[in-house]
Amino acid sequence: MAGEQLTITLFDTEIHGFHERVRDHTEIPIWLLDCPASNAKVIFMDKKLRINLLFNANKTYDRQVIEGIGEYLQASQCDWDIFLEDDFTTHIENIQVWHGDGIIADFDNPEIERLLTNTEIPVVGVGGSYQNMDEYPAVPYVATDNHALVELAFQHLKDKGLQHFAFYGFANDADKRWANEREKAFHKIVKQEGYTSSVFRGNDTNPHTWQYDMNRLADWLQMLPKPTGIIAATDSRARHLLQVCDHLNLMVPDKVAIIGIDNEELARYLTRVSLSSVAQGCKEMGYRAAKMLHKYIKEKSAVNDNQAEKQEFERVLIPPYQVYQRQSSDYQALKDPYVIQAMHFIRHNACKGIKVDQVLSYVGISRSNMETRFKEERGHSIHQEIHDSKLNRACSLLITTSLPIVEIAEVCGYPSLQYMYTVFKKNLAKTPKEYRSENSETTAFGN
Repeated sequence: MAGEQLTITLFDTEIHGFHERVRDHTEIPIWLLDCPASNAKVIFMDKKLRINLLFNANKTYDRQVIEGIGEYLQASQCDWDIFLEDDFTTHIENIQVWHGDGIIADFDNPEIERLLTNTEIPVVGVGGSYQNMDEYPAVPYVATDNHALVELAFQHLKDKGLQHFAFYGFANDADKRWANEREKAFHKIVKQEGYTSSVFRGNDTNPHTWQYDMNRLADWLQMLPKPTGIIAATDSRARHLLQVCDHLNLMVPDKVAIIGIDNEELARYLTRVSLSSVAQGCKEMGYRAAKMLHKYIKEKSAVNDNQAEKQEFERVLIPPYQVYQRQSSDYQALKDPYVIQAMHFIRHNACKGIKVDQVLSYVGISRSNMETRFKEERGHSIHQEIHDSKLNRACSLLITTSLPIVEIAEVCGYPSLQYMYTVFKKNLAKTPKEYRSENSETTAFGN
């Protein structure tokens, strides 16, 4: 009938002239296009896209990237079917037999990068940054800024007043290009700042060579000038340093201050000294990668092959999130060797219920002498230092763990839960429960 409007529904359509290709039958309207040839209204529909995520979620980095991808899906409400292996890892042998509409992949893995070279499926790579621009892959790419990660860690240690710096990385390995980039960034930054430095490249963790590798690491640590600040390529490497320092009785952070990269949750709990770390912007990387892939798929369907060959791929650098300062880098420029010894003893034993007399026995000088030295360096008494150390430990456990408060009171050496409540009210003007609810990084399973 004249004057009536004809509605045409198109699914994942490429409109070249007036030829349409229907590929799907799921009707989720995204936008309307007015057909220029008539008074017909064309309803353009997005196809349900099949997206493969090639990551190993046993690593914090990969898990957080995947979380960021999920946040984009929730925010955009795009209709994606996500393919992810049941064990949340990448099985290389399955890559080339998978057929879908797009891939977001860990390009820090050179084998994955090789297998996806020249694929016709739209791919967005996620990985580390490179100083040499020629080393970037020929795909849209979202990178963690390796130089900025190391620079933030270095600045953190430098701001503590340290004058000597070192880096603990990996042996040269094509599978760990990101580690090589972090080492190169360290050399560049230290040289620009005018400091001397030392680098140790450790082997991959292996039960057969573990003791030998740790002995070589110990030799290197003992040769470093003291005090020194060490940047570890990862939190796992930083944990090696903490363990070897403990065996050597090297005081952390008084003689060796340590900071890792990743803010890996597991590493925080596997040593007596809590680990400082630089957190990467992994969630933002995942979000930007998903958004980039969504855009890339649309653009690729709208250009011909000749145009696609000339396309310049987008690259995005994601800065680090922040430094999480904990005990391992809490260096204080103390000059008195007796105070340094006392601080080390208190740091490791305050929550065991020690008294001032036990500190004096460890250091081996009189109380009046020690108290005078302590007040000159720290501005308060030994007893106050023990008190502060216990309170700081309790605050840290409330924020970073889900332990019941009664358990934290016991772990921190308070004689009772009521006593811990009194300490908190007097010093912080709030109860432990209130402190946890206002600051917690995790969900507690008990009060």
